[in-house]
Amino acid sequence: MRIYPETFEFLKNLAANNHRDWFMAHKADHDSAKENIVAFAAELIKELSKVDPALDTNIDPKKCVMRIYRDIRFSSDKTPYKNNFGIGKLTSGKNSAFIGYYVHIQPGGESFIAGGSWMPESDQLKLIRQEIDYDPDSLKRIIDAPAFVKLFGDFRKQEQLKTVPQGYDAGNENVDLLKLKSFVAMHRFADKEMNTEGIVQQMAAIGGAIYPLNEFLNKAVS
Repeated sequence: MRIYPETFEFLKNLAANNHRDWFMAHKADHDSAKENIVAFAAELIKELSKVDPALDTNIDPKKCVMRIYRDIRFSSDKTPYKNNFGIGKLTSGKNSAFIGYYVHIQPGGESFIAGGSWMPESDQLKLIRQEIDYDPDSLKRIIDAPAFVKLFGDFRKQEQLKTVPQGYDAGNENVDLLKLKSFVAMHRFADKEMNTEGIVQQMAAIGGAIYPLNEFLNKAVS
């Protein structure tokens, strides 16, 4: 299983012709590309479940593929369609729908797999910070491991609060982690990689490197 070059070609053409008339004239191309993405999602779910036993394998892969239509109600950008396909709802853990994996498929080297928790709500964020304060070494062992850094870069270089969170001291040695707003690991893929057989297994293996982070976050909110 792989992402077909024709799927990327459709997305490139859509980005250059992002209006309803063009889209309707090329609806068959969209449907073919979406079939490719749904099949990819189905295979990815199977492979990810081998590295993450908490992954929900019962979800319909069709429901994992996000709509290509943009919500333009509150946006100054009125183009009606996304120039990518997203695969979401790949949750990791029974009690935490916001922790899991997300796959972004877009030509130009913009494809990636990400995992963890992006901008958790305040109650969840509070619990994660409590866990970091209580057991910082467990998180640091994950995110500071050389293999993790090689795949995902510096975990601390995500959006942070400008001030120390309420209830914590500025002198806390883990203040850089406590100030984080998101707890995400992301790895990008070149178009050639996405078009090559075996990309699903490669992506799932990287998901396996994200899994310990998801475990830590699940422990925090459970």
